[in-house]
Amino acid sequence: MTLPYFDLSGRIAIVSGGASGIGLAISEAYAEAGATVVICSRRLEICVDMAASLTARTGAEVVGMRCDVTASDSIDKMLKELVAKYGGIDVLVNCAGVAGSEKPALKMEIDDWNSVIDINLTGAFKLTKAVGAGMVKRGKGGRVVNVASIGGAIGLPNMSAYCASKGGLVQMTKVLALEWARHDILVNAILPGYFETPMNTDFFTSDAGKKVISANVPMKRLGQCEEVKGLAILLASNYPSFMTGSEIFVDGGYTAK
Repeated sequence: MTLPYFDLSGRIAIVSGGASGIGLAISEAYAEAGATVVICSRRLEICVDMAASLTARTGAEVVGMRCDVTASDSIDKMLKELVAKYGGIDVLVNCAGVAGSEKPALKMEIDDWNSVIDINLTGAFKLTKAVGAGMVKRGKGGRVVNVASIGGAIGLPNMSAYCASKGGLVQMTKVLALEWARHDILVNAILPGYFETPMNTDFFTSDAGKKVISANVPMKRLGQCEEVKGLAILLASNYPSFMTGSEIFVDGGYTAK
């Protein structure tokens, strides 16, 4: 017997930052579950190449598009094209983000702070507001999945801008969940811990990186991006239909200590 719970057939899903790391794993998961997936970031060529690769692997329709989440005109251009082609958006995943420079607060330049906040928080708000307005107007509900971080719930030294941006994203999740519940638009957040991605492989294979994992992660290993796939599909599906405003930790037990 095949259960329909995780079937995303017929859904149109946008994944910002969907061409690498956790975003790529989510893009692949949605394609495997039958959705039409739009991968977007500032780097069009990478999005197009990855979309073609996912289509070849899954057989799903995966499209690569350019979108700078910090620029409203870029967002509007992308959504205009997508709505004209598909009629509307069912799922939005906000995964575009940067870690920024690891610096003590007293040594952080305001430009460094602004860069992280603009992409991780303000950019997510701009994209979510634009997509959410379309969902409300369409009247068929929707799903928003915000990829935050354990840094949105705990302090990480030398990462004040990053933690502030991810904490803001978690709070934005809760507020939008309250405001949009009556429209059946469910808004939830995933808070990953330390995951292996192309950006951090060198550090976590070093002695210093191994010590960080050993000291902080009860499961004594990095998360693998594929370990987010099932949760991301769940939050985009019809189930759980009574869950909104939640923050879900995927961190190997880091925040359980």
